Amino acid sequence: MKHAFLVFLLILSGLTHAQVLRKRTVKLMGSRWDITIVANDSLTAEQHIDTVITEVTRIENLISDWRSYTQIAKVNQNAGIAPVRVDAEVMALTERAIRLSRLTNGAFDISFAAMDRIWKFDGSMTEMPSPEAIKNSVRNVGYQNIVLDKAKSTIFLKKKGMKIGFGALGEGYAADRCRQLMLARGVKAGIVNGSGDMSTWGNQPDGTPWTIGITNPLHRDTLFAVVPLRKPAVVTSGSYEKFVVFNGRRYAHIINPKTGYPATGVSSVTVFGPSAERANGFSTSMMVLGKATGLKLIRQQPDYQYILITDTGDVIASPSLTIKQRRLSI
Repeated sequence: MKHAFLVFLLILSGLTHAQVLRKRTVKLMGSRWDITIVANDSLTAEQHIDTVITEVTRIENLISDWRSYTQIAKVNQNAGIAPVRVDAEVMALTERAIRLSRLTNGAFDISFAAMDRIWKFDGSMTEMPSPEAIKNSVRNVGYQNIVLDKAKSTIFLKKKGMKIGFGALGEGYAADRCRQLMLARGVKAGIVNGSGDMSTWGNQPDGTPWTIGITNPLHRDTLFAVVPLRKPAVVTSGSYEKFVVFNGRRYAHIINPKTGYPATGVSSVTVFGPSAERANGFSTSMMVLGKATGLKLIRQQPDYQYILITDTGDVIASPSLTIKQRRLSI
């Protein structure tokens, strides 16, 4: 019996140490990143995490619009003056962002970076900005005024005062790139979570799928669902952390780049799909477009699934997620 017990322990030990999971939290792109890697040993896992951090930093140094030396910063500095040559990677990302801007009819707009920050979500606002101030705040926004020259690999912003920026879309892109990089290196499983833009692959060490908890936006300290991840990427956009209330109406920190007014009516949108970059664009756009138009947009994307929760607690989800359509208690 003693011998059998030792064999059992050795087999169990072998299974336990066949793969290890290492996690690290760092600040990148001005946000919190949680990087999880499954590998054969801790040292290898930590080295892969280092590689992920290096890759995100590389991308940040290409596309950050608040670091003066990046290619995107130089594009913005030359708005209304001259085209700026960029790397093929930056050009391709800009092209995809403009396509998304067109697809969403400007609910997502890569030139949102030029918006005046007239809305404050830190508790300091006592009244709404005037209609004139709101209209004026988006005077330099308009993806239609971005000129791409693929042959010369240049980006030109027609109007002085224009800016482009990728925001969370850039975080989604970086998370996707890191997943591709890790898969190319033979890393079997992991999660790269850039401030809620999550790119995953493989399974947990015990073979079960990664799972994600969806926050109840009406009661932030609770989860309303736990979903196994069947798609590589998942992104949530929500208004439950940053918002203001005027005349009984809640205005989210996500601003409509066409109108200058904050999103209303939707508390959170979670989008699942093959790309964190694209899922981010869809989740943000659905917040801006509202329930009816947002659902129309995402239902035209067969590779993407969604969970949308309105300000009144209505839950609408892709049928394939088998989440009951119901109303959450306020």
